[in-house]
Amino acid sequence: MSLLNAYYQLVRVGWVLTREGVISALPAEGLPPLALLGQKIASLMARNRARDTERSDRLASAVERLGPSYVKMGQFLATRPDVVGKDFADDLSKLQDRMAFFPQGAAEKAIEGSLGRPVADLYLRFEAPIAAASIAQVHPAEVKTADGPRKVAVKVIRPGVRQRFTQDLEAMYLVAHMQERFLPSHRRLRPVEVTRTLEQTTRIEMDLRLEAAALSEIAENTKDDPGFRVPKVDWERTGRDVVTMEWIDGVKMSDVEALKTAGHDLNKLADTLIQSFLRHTLRDGFFHADMHPGNLFVDASGTIVAVDMGIVGRLNPKQRRFLAEILYGFITRDYMRVAEVHFEAGYVPARHDIASFAQAIRAIGEPIHGQPAETISMGKLLTLLFEVTELFDMETRPELVNLQKTMVVVEGVARILNPQFNMWKASEPVVGSWIRQNLGPGRIVNDVREGLKAVRRLAEAAPEIAAKAEKLNQDIAGMVDTGLRFDPETAEAIGRSEARHNRSGRVALWVIAATLVYIAFQFS
Repeated sequence: MSLLNAYYQLVRVGWVLTREGVISALPAEGLPPLALLGQKIASLMARNRARDTERSDRLASAVERLGPSYVKMGQFLATRPDVVGKDFADDLSKLQDRMAFFPQGAAEKAIEGSLGRPVADLYLRFEAPIAAASIAQVHPAEVKTADGPRKVAVKVIRPGVRQRFTQDLEAMYLVAHMQERFLPSHRRLRPVEVTRTLEQTTRIEMDLRLEAAALSEIAENTKDDPGFRVPKVDWERTGRDVVTMEWIDGVKMSDVEALKTAGHDLNKLADTLIQSFLRHTLRDGFFHADMHPGNLFVDASGTIVAVDMGIVGRLNPKQRRFLAEILYGFITRDYMRVAEVHFEAGYVPARHDIASFAQAIRAIGEPIHGQPAETISMGKLLTLLFEVTELFDMETRPELVNLQKTMVVVEGVARILNPQFNMWKASEPVVGSWIRQNLGPGRIVNDVREGLKAVRRLAEAAPEIAAKAEKLNQDIAGMVDTGLRFDPETAEAIGRSEARHNRSGRVALWVIAATLVYIAFQFS
């Protein structure tokens, strides 16, 4: 039934994309005759109003009809021009995570179910929602404190979103598996791994306790950082389906005129934003991975306050070192070092020539350095990097997807504030400082310290390892003497499973066929 649901969801997605005119708007160049015929048929089946709208508007309309899961998927794929193509990535980047409000009664029920107390006992005042996204919506409220009433923001999970996401995910995995099976050239993009990354990040985002923990952790990390902070969490009023936090009075970073009116230095804000992001990434290995303008405020003191920590990213020490060296290599135009880091990290297979890869990296870096500051773009750099790395069989690194996306988004916000923003110049103080502290003599000390810790852990585990090795040796010796055997129950279970698999496969094919025919008649 899970496979049947996946095919049903896939047919539904195809139908919505057809009706909204997305299929007919796809580039026709290079398509085989059968695909061209299908596209012409899809064009005839599109709504009349869809034919008169831009492709990006058609796509936005289709994703809105498909629901919250596809809004998330669309935003996620907007960061992957190597997967969907640059034009569609640009279209998807315009998707707004704005959904209809759900009833206040449902929000109050979710709060009471999560915290086990009536809303009236938790809040002095609980108001109507002011913002709604695909996962949750936000309500203003007031709580009682020793210093009097205090305004808070209450984020409540959208009812039924977990079940809906689980169902939609089956279709997404089906497409990813089909892409790997039928499009060999796409295997290096690892679509199944990319889908798994989406699943993991979204499931974490749907547990608001984890968002509260992320806020708490980044607050500790940044307590001494200049010009950046996050809201404080009210743990007494936080659970799986609700998080209560400090209310932020400030100006959204997207409202440039209001920032100017308030007297804020926009150039300084742009530099502070990118430098804060790089500190979190390189120093802490933990960063806010959804830093779009709607999640960034500037308070009266000029401090940037980041909200909505549902999506976060982590990098281990090695990944942070690789990132710093790659960025610093581009900043200093040391393309051979950039190439060496790619090979050391295993991003590029060892069978390729490092000098040739350095030449390809130079072809990316030199034109960027020759441009005016306002045209130097991290988004452009990543797009060019995707194009070049395909020549060298570089596989997608799922753990870096959030980092790539956030880096592009943060740079975009900085350019809203300062159209002449120079990403490289603003980054150099943080990246250069981290390089000097962590890749000079200090790195040797850190490596020795980490090595000693690893030796100690190995020594502590030595008796258990020896016992397991002895048992494994005995088991192997036994198999050599007697052979590998199944007991009768295991053999019989394998036979039953194979027979059931064959029968269920035939039944599933007939059910799928019947369902497709039914859907065709329903939608015709």
